[in-house]
Amino acid sequence: MGGLEKRKYERGAATNYITRNKARKKLQLSLADFRRLCILKGVYPHEPKHKKKVNKGSTAPRTFYLMKDIKFLLHEPIVNKFREYKVFVRKLRKAFGKAEWNTVDRLKDNKPVYKLDHVVKERYPTFIDALRDLDDALSMCFLFATFPRTGKCHVQTIQLCRRLSVEFMNFVIASRLLRKVFLSIKGVYYQAEILGQPITWIVPYTFAHDHPTDVDYRVMATFTEFFTTLLGFVNFRLYQTLNLLYPPKLEEKPEERQTTKDDDEIYAMDSESYVEKLAALGASLARTVSSNEDEDDPDEFPQEGENAELIGERQKEQQVLEKQKKLFEGLKFFLNREVPRESLAFVIRCFGGMVSWDKSLCIGANYPVTDETITHQIVDRPSLGQQFVNRYYIQPQWVFDSVNCKSLLPVEDYFQGVSLPPHLSPFVEEKDGDYIPPEKLKLLAMQRGEDTYENESESEDEKDQEESDEKDEDETEEEGDDDMDETEKEDEERLKNLEAQKVKRKKLNVKVTTGTVKMENKAQAHEREKAEEKRLAIMMMKKREKYLYKKIMFGKRRIVRETNKLAAKRKVHDDMVKAEKKKSKKIKSQ
Repeated sequence: MGGLEKRKYERGAATNYITRNKARKKLQLSLADFRRLCILKGVYPHEPKHKKKVNKGSTAPRTFYLMKDIKFLLHEPIVNKFREYKVFVRKLRKAFGKAEWNTVDRLKDNKPVYKLDHVVKERYPTFIDALRDLDDALSMCFLFATFPRTGKCHVQTIQLCRRLSVEFMNFVIASRLLRKVFLSIKGVYYQAEILGQPITWIVPYTFAHDHPTDVDYRVMATFTEFFTTLLGFVNFRLYQTLNLLYPPKLEEKPEERQTTKDDDEIYAMDSESYVEKLAALGASLARTVSSNEDEDDPDEFPQEGENAELIGERQKEQQVLEKQKKLFEGLKFFLNREVPRESLAFVIRCFGGMVSWDKSLCIGANYPVTDETITHQIVDRPSLGQQFVNRYYIQPQWVFDSVNCKSLLPVEDYFQGVSLPPHLSPFVEEKDGDYIPPEKLKLLAMQRGEDTYENESESEDEKDQEESDEKDEDETEEEGDDDMDETEKEDEERLKNLEAQKVKRKKLNVKVTTGTVKMENKAQAHEREKAEEKRLAIMMMKKREKYLYKKIMFGKRRIVRETNKLAAKRKVHDDMVKAEKKKSKKIKSQ
């Protein structure tokens, strides 16, 4: 019997999987190194379909990997580097214990180092594959760039993430590929379209960072180690597409240039001043590409089977896109110190605007607040001391809402101290039957080029009607007391006349008239026939088909219920706002 059981688990699914402990022993690695290797190579555990067969009849919880993945890891050169690093740590500890400082220095100079270039090429054979998987890399690098210098993470990793993220932002500024922005509770969501691929990433707000205790920073650091390598490759390739030098050189002012070190040494230091200058002088990259935007458009050759309407729609979309790229061209912004400087500067520069801030806040200010050519000053406080007549003082949300709407919104709704309209997500696309808030309908109408003044005039007419109704109510309340006596007398006279008529006429006058033939409504009859056919078709369905049909109809009814619920909540909110406005008007009038 024992031989039969042994043969039972020697073929099929049992040989396709291997437990984590066996895989670790096969590779001769510790658990931490095995996890690092799996993260770097993109190998993840798999859940077997028949877990009891794979586990040789046992039901104990175990982690399984595919056997072919573990065999693939056996030939990885990083495994040898992990082993060499283990030997290096052992020798270094022994040299420290014996106080052999020459040996310590020699060992540190010959510290084993590995590269992940070949891993990136293995996991992403083409550049498009790397772009499709860039979302997580960007989000992680932007997250690590905000970390403080504590013992949780290496300072070199933080500075590298900061440099790579700023370089990517500079590319997006130069090529004007930003499409959507959304301010959420988690952070700022951005979406850029690079070579036809939509890339979405999130940037956390610049608050004081508090390290959570339930997060394993070693696992995050391993992911970041791979993501920084990937982002470095992508940045290099993207800069090549624009014929830009990588890494980018800085345009320093004569008074800021250091005489003791050249640009290459400053770049090698990866100092904080370099990173700040790179972030501040991102507009220089946008200027280098601006000359290419005036070139003639390339000739378009329609493919076989393409319709003229599709070509026309594509041309319209391209025109809207080109218009959006130049959204802030000709506008000059100044950022107050209380607004998110880097996010606003990035968005404004991506759409052709000029931006500056107080020179005491950060390096890279292009012009002071007293510049008379400034068109918009972005503030986030209720009042300012000194104000200029020839510029708009607006809140930061105007910039992001204008980008999502693809047109400059009216500044009156975003003035300083005004209650802001709702910030709608551009990533939500409503389907047929979904609830669409009135603000979104207004923005969609603006995008289609429809005149929104009619709606505004209708709303004004409604307000005038409400005011007239209120006046009529007040007048009727005042006149009601005077007319009460006259109306009571008239009612008494009417009652007396009716009683007199009843006494005189004991029989009612009843007339019989010929009936008229009513024509049947053909539309209603057709609808009744269709409903009957649908009912019969449902009756003739198979049991499985009827179950699926009921599921679909249940989902549709649920969407309708949710839509009605949201519409009712919005109506209650609007009614409350109107009631508050009426109360405030009455209080003011009194």
